[in-house]
Amino acid sequence: MECLSEARLFGGWQRQYRHASSSCHCDMTFSVYLPPQADERPVASAWWLSGLTCTDENFSHKAGAQRSAAERGIALIIPDTSPRGEGVPDDPDDAWDFGLGAGFYLNATEPPWTRHYQMYDYVTEELPALVARHLPLTERRSIFGHSMGGHGALICALRNPGRYQSVSAFAPIVAPSEVPWGQKAFRNYLGDDPQRWKEWDATHWLSAQPEAYRNLPIRIDQGLEDLFLAEQLQPSRLVSIAEQATLPLTYHEHPGYDHSYWFISSFIEAHVHFHADHLTER
Repeated sequence: MECLSEARLFGGWQRQYRHASSSCHCDMTFSVYLPPQADERPVASAWWLSGLTCTDENFSHKAGAQRSAAERGIALIIPDTSPRGEGVPDDPDDAWDFGLGAGFYLNATEPPWTRHYQMYDYVTEELPALVARHLPLTERRSIFGHSMGGHGALICALRNPGRYQSVSAFAPIVAPSEVPWGQKAFRNYLGDDPQRWKEWDATHWLSAQPEAYRNLPIRIDQGLEDLFLAEQLQPSRLVSIAEQATLPLTYHEHPGYDHSYWFISSFIEAHVHFHADHLTER
């Protein structure tokens, strides 16, 4: 890990790192906030997955999560949203909702995306192993995200029962196999078979094996002025499944709020405390 930058913040350290990724076959950057408690002992971590067009810096600079993380003594780990660099393919039409900045946190199976777009393996296996070797972290972790990253957080937690102590999302794409953003990405990354798309769809996992998530606290926050709510997000699909199966999902609607980081920064403190409560050793 090469440290690219660092700054003192609320008694801890905000850092950005670069490393060569064996999953994505390119250099990857990620950001970390280490709270002041990490100077004395290993700390638990909350992993943030950002949305379309973002890098690891959007959340670090705009969300304002570090103050609460310092208060509760948890680290924030913030991966990039896709592979990048020379030789990494992008959308041929330069669209913003596919390719660079839009990895959808899955493992691509279709050329030319297969070699580099292995973001699921990167987020769930490679990067956790890397930071465990270099940073003072315990094995306890939670995961959260926004929009495409909300989809990513949900799919990482649902595909790995027991690995994360909790999961939350702001305005997540909960049923990507049923909405335009997800269908475009899945068709390119995974091929034309919709059955293969379900393996990366949170509503599929939650409905297929609800008993596996009895002990997984889930929180979703949604702004009601979000322009993408009806067509792309549709959180009610996941909420309905959770209610029918009596799973521990709490859903919060916020009148007047949109899809932006203004929305995220307004409620990020509640999410940090939500995860910190579940990350505390019992």
